[in-house]
Amino acid sequence: MSSFYVNLPTLEDVKAFSRLANQIECEIDVCTGRYVVNAKSIMGLFSIDREGPVKVEFHGSDSQCDAFRQGLGALVTQPA
Repeated sequence: MSSFYVNLPTLEDVKAFSRLANQIECEIDVCTGRYVVNAKSIMGLFSIDREGPVKVEFHGSDSQCDAFRQGLGALVTQPA
């Protein structure tokens, strides 16, 4: 498992994140506080607090994780 942080401040960012997550064939979770949602669920992503960075837990290979992070581009950030 790999983890990193992303910012998802806008509707378009959430849609782009979910679209990219759905192209990956492994489990991806988004964690904020005590809540964990499926990164492939756009409704789940809209239900969490996205004011600051959220933690992404990637349950796949390192090469899949690297490709996913590259696809996210500027959304990847450091924890607050």
